[in-house]
Amino acid sequence: MPWELMLTVYSMTGFGRSKTTQDGLEILVEIRSVNHRYFEYSSRIARPFQFLDEKIKQLCKQKITRGKIEVGVSVADNSENAVTLELNEAYANAYIKALENLSKKYKLKNDLKLSTLARNSDLFTVKKAEADEEVLTELVCRTVNAALDNFNSMRAAEGEKLVADVTSRANLILEMVASVEERSPKTVNEYRERLENKIKELLGDANIDEQRLLTETAIFADKIAVAEETVRLKSHISALLSLFETGGDIGKKLDFIVQEMNRETNTIGSKAQDIEIGKTVVDMKSEIEKIREQIQNIE
Repeated sequence: MPWELMLTVYSMTGFGRSKTTQDGLEILVEIRSVNHRYFEYSSRIARPFQFLDEKIKQLCKQKITRGKIEVGVSVADNSENAVTLELNEAYANAYIKALENLSKKYKLKNDLKLSTLARNSDLFTVKKAEADEEVLTELVCRTVNAALDNFNSMRAAEGEKLVADVTSRANLILEMVASVEERSPKTVNEYRERLENKIKELLGDANIDEQRLLTETAIFADKIAVAEETVRLKSHISALLSLFETGGDIGKKLDFIVQEMNRETNTIGSKAQDIEIGKTVVDMKSEIEKIREQIQNIE
């Protein structure tokens, strides 16, 4: 039976964005991630706002377990008092005096105007107003949380697709396991028939030792028996699908289960001396590999 999909499974790949504007302050946060074995955080934040970095990292760790996370934060102050110009009076006095002396010494017309002075950028010092750290921290944290919500919504949607694909492949493998379990006893009967026909060819009309025939058949049956492996393989698949119901940080557990699935499938392939089962095992291994690739994206 198909297993129900749970939205609590997250992909490690995602993107989230949020913007907040208040009293002339504009905060933009962008979060993106790619696959990684552990939680790895990096940020792009202007130097004046680096004091926020550790708090942003902790907010991310509360909602992200694994993945290579990059957070970009930009802060723009568009308020009226964001920038002020301060006159460098000492420099202005010296500058004007120098122009007046120049006029007298070389008998030039003194047409000094404000527009002339304004062209000298050294007369003014540009100063940016410092934002209130408490206000800024609250705005940035609020924006980061909103971006994280958008980020996780995208990861959940992608996680749902991953679960659907893995579930479909797991159910297909279960069908293949069922065909192996159905085929396996037939190979024993076929072996007994081949052995009996071979003995008849060699002995002609002589009586066949039924006990010896049964013994050889039993030895062969024990040698190719894969019942234990198929039971364990089904158990692993059941455990894999059950993890989708719990959600959360399941990626590493899924990876371990898939390794065990591959191990049991390899054993089935090495023990079963049958062409049909061999072909089925190849198909099973192909589906397991596709599952392994998909779960690399699951948190």
